[in-house]
Amino acid sequence: MIRPIIAGLAAALLLVGCATVADTVAHSAHDYPEARSYVVSDNAMADVDAALALAAESEKRVLLVMGANWCHDSRALAGWLETERFAALVEAEYELVFVNIGTPQSEGDGHNLHIARRFGLDDLPGTPNLLVVTAAAELVNADTATTWRNAASREEDAIYDELVTLADAPVPHATASDEAI
Repeated sequence: MIRPIIAGLAAALLLVGCATVADTVAHSAHDYPEARSYVVSDNAMADVDAALALAAESEKRVLLVMGANWCHDSRALAGWLETERFAALVEAEYELVFVNIGTPQSEGDGHNLHIARRFGLDDLPGTPNLLVVTAAAELVNADTATTWRNAASREEDAIYDELVTLADAPVPHATASDEAI
């Protein structure tokens, strides 16, 4: 009588253990590294200004990553930037600064959004956002800066190639028709 009870308990424990392991694997398995780089700064604009000053001295561009630690895409992008491959590229081409922006798509929960407006982006529809800015505070990638909400599902090589391209991309200048508006 005791044997069937023990066998039943063992089987139940085994099933619970397997379900817990499977659940953990399902939630943690992904193809990207993660980092929580979006600290809340007392003065995020000063952090950006410092990066711009360093970029002017080093003749680099600023890689301004605006995201939040609650966002898996923000953590994925930050994680890629911490890998050896990306760190070497960033060291050679960029001054990196992370800015925590909370939840910009929720009414009243976004912060530091004035930094994006400084560079001509009126709206940040989600997280993360990746702005490449010259030392003269010119936004290089206005057309793609807010398109990084799928960073966790992007391929490593695609992210890397885009950062390589943006390091030397020409600054788009306003046309006469843009200035008239």
